[in-house]
Amino acid sequence: MHNPKPPLRSRIRRILLAAAVIASGLTPLAVVPTAAPANAAVTLNDSEVTANLWQWNWKSVAAACTNHLGPAGYGAVQVAPPQESVSLPNSSDGVHPWYEVYQPVSYKLESRFGTRRQFADMVTACHNAGVRVYVDAVVNHMAGVNNPAGTRGYAGTEFNGPGYSFPAVPYGAGDFHRPGDNCPTSGGIEDWNNEAQVTSCELLSLADLYTEKDSVRNKIAAYLNDLVGLGVDGFRVDAVKHMKKDDFAAILAKVNNTVAEGRRPYVAQEIFDGAANDALKARAYIGNGDVLDFAYAKGVKAQFQGSIANLATLPSWNLDAPSANVFAMVTNHDLERDGVVLSYKNGSDYVLANYFILAYPHGKPSVYDSFTWSNRNQSPPADGNGYVTDTVCGSNWTCLTQSTGIKGMVGWANTTRSVKTVSDFKAVNSNVIGFRRGDRGWIGINDSGSAATAEFVTGLADGDYCDVISGTATGSGCTGTTVTVSGGKATVTIPANNAVALHANARATTSTAKIATSFNATVTTYYGQNVYVVGNIAALGGWNPAAAVPLSPADYPIWRATVNLPPATAVEYKYIKKNPDGSVTWESGGNRTFTTPSTGTRTNNDTWR
Repeated sequence: MHNPKPPLRSRIRRILLAAAVIASGLTPLAVVPTAAPANAAVTLNDSEVTANLWQWNWKSVAAACTNHLGPAGYGAVQVAPPQESVSLPNSSDGVHPWYEVYQPVSYKLESRFGTRRQFADMVTACHNAGVRVYVDAVVNHMAGVNNPAGTRGYAGTEFNGPGYSFPAVPYGAGDFHRPGDNCPTSGGIEDWNNEAQVTSCELLSLADLYTEKDSVRNKIAAYLNDLVGLGVDGFRVDAVKHMKKDDFAAILAKVNNTVAEGRRPYVAQEIFDGAANDALKARAYIGNGDVLDFAYAKGVKAQFQGSIANLATLPSWNLDAPSANVFAMVTNHDLERDGVVLSYKNGSDYVLANYFILAYPHGKPSVYDSFTWSNRNQSPPADGNGYVTDTVCGSNWTCLTQSTGIKGMVGWANTTRSVKTVSDFKAVNSNVIGFRRGDRGWIGINDSGSAATAEFVTGLADGDYCDVISGTATGSGCTGTTVTVSGGKATVTIPANNAVALHANARATTSTAKIATSFNATVTTYYGQNVYVVGNIAALGGWNPAAAVPLSPADYPIWRATVNLPPATAVEYKYIKKNPDGSVTWESGGNRTFTTPSTGTRTNNDTWR
């Protein structure tokens, strides 16, 4: 709710002050402090693409959402398990191995990635950038029974593994499957095709929760509802294969709708492949949500290390589940350490495979970023107490999600999302391919050591397009390669071990005509704040807050500016506030969008979100 309009004399005084300040060349000062309500609705990006920032701390995830994921159009970020886990400073696998976080001690949101407050702030920052937050939820088990009494978690909580005692929840021995109490073995899984063993015995000595009991279900649901209450939008659920389907369904039935969108939380279930028993195969679990497609990831690796021309046969592959029920990936933290899928260690094959899964209409694609490793158990970069330090992209962390090509392909995936089929798949040779998604986008991939030139059917309208792998569309040209489409076809040179991708919303224009575009934003501010507009094209700063366009407060609370933009151009933009201390506050929700007309003018009348 906005403050009432001030008296006329006061308004005149403010207008004269603003005019004098503008005339002096100084930055105008904002007025009238009003804070947005904490539960203000947000608009989230219309995208199925997830950035999996595995084992990034909460501060680093928040920064990635604000500076990269939101502006690039990602729909969600997947984060590591946030509950208190065991702390293992002297394990047989080294100091603080990564798998600590899959051994919960309590449901406190105090972990090696940060505090509850930092987690909540991260969710808010991601929502403000238009990005949903999916949590890696560990609900099948607690910490290992091989952890002796007195072992502590990251919040200092003591527990007793052999005694099945987790007092902070609390859970006791009767809350777990044990030998002779629903588990038909001496404790571990001996037959991986036996559903009773797989769902009721201990996975890797982890204390297996007795999820048939409503009291256990209620505690798990309370943990998930705590996360939902903080704004979490969905879950990647660990080890679902080791829970009975009806048990998991009963838990999900107790979980609330999301705060931001008022819908059921998204669920992606981890169901490891390899079972001969149909009841333990991924497609048997889709009644409770989507499933991770391990077979797809393994198949993509086989082709990128063999012949990518064979990707044409993908519709006939024996995959884990139908496309509509799949969370797709090139790799994850388990698989990359086993070498059964591609990882950052595979160089250009890995990058090209990620371009491919963003382009191919199978499931909801994700791109994985984590830390580099030389042994399978090592800790992420951390301080002496195991707390993960801030992500610095480079030698210790992989940041493919922030690269120009991947960001470009996120936009490509969003643009082509409505077209669920591939057309005109062309194999120039065994390692050079191209295909299109209707009239929305075309991609060519060259998985060889030499550049390749060929003519392709793109399906795009005639004109000049920007290759979103090598650069971006500025509205007045391309920062990377420009490709001309004529008669729906284009002759394209694809660089060695690289790709070229074009889509309908990344057109280049060389027109000198400009469209006078007015931005009129109703924004309440406090003294010293200023309002700017920033967007995807050069005239709006290219998403760089330092180059954003200032708006005048002369008609406060309406802030105004008129900017000359290129005609017939898709524009994305947001309003930001620059604070007296130099920090920047982005309005919440997804990017605002419009297309400039071919001639005339354009006016945007908006209210701060």
